[in-house]
Amino acid sequence: MDTNSLQKSARRELAILVGVQTPSVREVDLEERLAELELLADTAGANVVERVTQRLPHIVASTYVGKGKVDEIKQLVERHKADLVIFDDDLSPIQLRNLERVLECKLVDRSGLILDIFARNARTATAKAQVELAQLDYLRSRLTRAWTHLERQKGGIGMRGPGETQIETDRRLIGRRMALLKDQLAHIDRQRITQRKGRRTLTRVSLVGYTNAGKSTLMNALADAGVLTENRLFATLDATTRQVLLAPNKPVLMTDTVGFIRKLPHKLIESFKSTLDEVRESDVLLHVVDASHPHFEDHIKVVRETLNELGALDKPTLMVFNKLDVLEVRGLVSALRIEYAHATFVSALRGIGLEDLRKQVLALIESDYVEREALLPVAEAKSRAHVHRVAEVLSEETVMATGHGDPEPVVRLRYRASGENAPELDRMLSRFAHFVLDGPVGDGAVNSATLAGNGGEDGAFSPIVEEE
Repeated sequence: MDTNSLQKSARRELAILVGVQTPSVREVDLEERLAELELLADTAGANVVERVTQRLPHIVASTYVGKGKVDEIKQLVERHKADLVIFDDDLSPIQLRNLERVLECKLVDRSGLILDIFARNARTATAKAQVELAQLDYLRSRLTRAWTHLERQKGGIGMRGPGETQIETDRRLIGRRMALLKDQLAHIDRQRITQRKGRRTLTRVSLVGYTNAGKSTLMNALADAGVLTENRLFATLDATTRQVLLAPNKPVLMTDTVGFIRKLPHKLIESFKSTLDEVRESDVLLHVVDASHPHFEDHIKVVRETLNELGALDKPTLMVFNKLDVLEVRGLVSALRIEYAHATFVSALRGIGLEDLRKQVLALIESDYVEREALLPVAEAKSRAHVHRVAEVLSEETVMATGHGDPEPVVRLRYRASGENAPELDRMLSRFAHFVLDGPVGDGAVNSATLAGNGGEDGAFSPIVEEE
């Protein structure tokens, strides 16, 4: 190993992982959770030197694990000169205080580790504010840790209660800072709502999935978005939106969102509300799955649970199995295609299957499209332009129609609109429901037509037929 590598390795902290297997947790599940915890530790900048597990009927309220296991962890800390101990579950303030007294090193629970990674990867002002709010909310109930040194001071007159006073002061300061951050994020939320209103003319597609499933790589492959891609958990925190062409003249807005993970801290979900609103407001979701992961089924379950918590589980969703090239090497493609018949398979890194993905996304988007036909006065250029913006115009011609008086030239539009935009167009075009098709300009023949889009609140329209 060269000098630079040694120096880089020396800067990384040494960590010991601790997990508890209760009756509701299978041994294989615990191993998977600790493997993921090791990946989180690596992303945060620590090298794992030991894993410690214990089977218990329930987690010990005072020290998380049993007294004998705490002594074993202490010996491992001293043997490896470990810098920190990482616990797979969230620790209570009492557990933190009791464990610190014995282990005498840094203690980090799962939520604290994820928050640290988010803080490390936050790049924009929005992401930094969201992470800081979640961190302050997390730390507010754990301030007792910062003041254990006061217990070593000599008691007596003038020494009673300074620690508690300082803690209460810090809690007030944290409360004020949290209020400022909430106001700042509320302002950002209002800005994003305005931005989303401006995007309503285009269909919105969001990429969701377990962290490190390849969402950002797929985004770059489809849109040349230049989103950061790393083989690490939570490399991307900020929602990135780009226009993607699914077919000629078929643009959509695609958003890459923050990845999900099991036991994602609820405080993070609350803090990232403005970012996750992109998922709630989307028309279609692409659920990206790392098909090469041995426990991808568990990842699918976690993502669905998180979507349910966000209120977005009922969105039209296409499952996208990523890393097709790895599956082909392992000979697993055929079995997965049978089990997940409605999914699509791609390799975002190698650009395999992207055209088929575009076709399937387009078919999913257009599954609720309806065709309409409308007659507009020639002078209604603004209304015609709006139809062009929010719908796909199939044909457009000038014809003669009778309204309240003599026949006059009107524009006959035939268009397709999404289920979301069709009712709004119906209401707008209902102003011209009095027009009845007469005949093309310069032609004495009279046509008959079925007009959809010239009236009716529920979108149901009756044929209008003119006899010769």
